[in-house]
Amino acid sequence: MGGTELLWTGFMLGLVGSAHCAGMCGPIAIALPGAEQRGISLVTGRLLYNGGRVMTYMAMGAVLGFFGMGMSLAGYQQFLSVATGVLILAFALLPGRYFNKIMHASPAMFQRTFGTLFGKLMKNGSHGSLLGIGLLNGLLPCGFVYMGLIGALGMGSVAGSAAYMGLFGLGTVPVMLGMSLITGLFGPGFRTKMQKALPYAAAAVGILLILRGLSLGIPFISPVLGGGMEMGAEACH
Repeated sequence: MGGTELLWTGFMLGLVGSAHCAGMCGPIAIALPGAEQRGISLVTGRLLYNGGRVMTYMAMGAVLGFFGMGMSLAGYQQFLSVATGVLILAFALLPGRYFNKIMHASPAMFQRTFGTLFGKLMKNGSHGSLLGIGLLNGLLPCGFVYMGLIGALGMGSVAGSAAYMGLFGLGTVPVMLGMSLITGLFGPGFRTKMQKALPYAAAAVGILLILRGLSLGIPFISPVLGGGMEMGAEACH
């Protein structure tokens, strides 16, 4: 089983952590070009922006999926699931000030690489430019996205990792779409509460990945996986 039983945790992590997106990328969502548009045109443009972010997340997940697939084919699927779970759990258990520092990565390299193109797209109100902004936005340095990618790595396949990050991105859409359509819809109080819940959601995802890797025979949570720890145990006899 390629890890699809835990794909839903990607959506859960994205949904709970979307308050972090609101804080980091909210200003971009609010400042998107085309705000003078109305009705279907406005909604379409904002959906394209969010679709661009999700597409970039899926592409990054697919790239990591090649590594995860290699680990699984080599018989380390269980080890990979446990290792990624432990790493996410370690992030979640960090003291608040360190956790927040990791979540807010510096965008300096992004600005040097894509700053000019990003600026040109922001001045263009076309739907194509909004898709492009979303595609680039997905590349912004972000500890929250990196946490999602760690979880995607544990899926152990290209398709599974891409789907995990797709669901992760979809989980962030409700808040980000709401912010881009209605300024101030999600106020500081809401974002603060959701940000406080993020470590707990991350811890839950980490624990589920660890349980999956332990191959305890629990349907949908810890199914029996082939390879990895079981193979290592057999080799000792």
